[in-house]
Amino acid sequence: VPPQIVNISSDITVNEGSSVTLMCLAFGRPEPTVTWRHLSGKGQGFVSEDEYLEITGITREQSGEYECSAVNDVAVPDVRKVRVTVNYPPYISNAKNTGASVGQKGILQCEASAVPVAEFQWFKEDTRLANGLEGVRIESKGRLSTLTFFNVSEKDYGNYTCVATNKLGNTNASIILYGPGAVHDGGNAASRAAAGLCLWAALLARLLLDF
Repeated sequence: VPPQIVNISSDITVNEGSSVTLMCLAFGRPEPTVTWRHLSGKGQGFVSEDEYLEITGITREQSGEYECSAVNDVAVPDVRKVRVTVNYPPYISNAKNTGASVGQKGILQCEASAVPVAEFQWFKEDTRLANGLEGVRIESKGRLSTLTFFNVSEKDYGNYTCVATNKLGNTNASIILYGPGAVHDGGNAASRAAAGLCLWAALLARLLLDF
């Protein structure tokens, strides 16, 4: 009798850290050998040679399709698949400080991995930014959210916060919009301050020696 999968788990969605048991029951003569494989982007990983596949403390890397195969020597294997979706809270994977000149366009980007997909909010200090106000546009699509300044002015420079949220939690990242040379100016200002301190120390030492 050819191998036949008669009962298999349905597609499932779980939160990261949960325990998962997948079932694949097969019939045939001789009795089929049942194996599970994880069909990940890194190739097919052998997982288990059993009708039941148990995953304890599942991680986001273990999401994807799992293939059950029932094999005996009578006919071709019977193969079925189960999709496992793993929910996890947002993780901001990319958020870089950006420079822009006054009068030019400036774009801040915030990229977050999350399942379900994260919703984004942008803040400057404690004020939430709204799309279309103050000459800014907010666009969020999939993992990426962009904050665009169409005509950068001096008041636009400063620290912005990107907040990514889904039902499992939220995270945030600080991103700076700075003007041309601002980073170098910061360094120069620090070195000028250090040089000034050295000068004062030298003058003070000379005064003390005079006394």
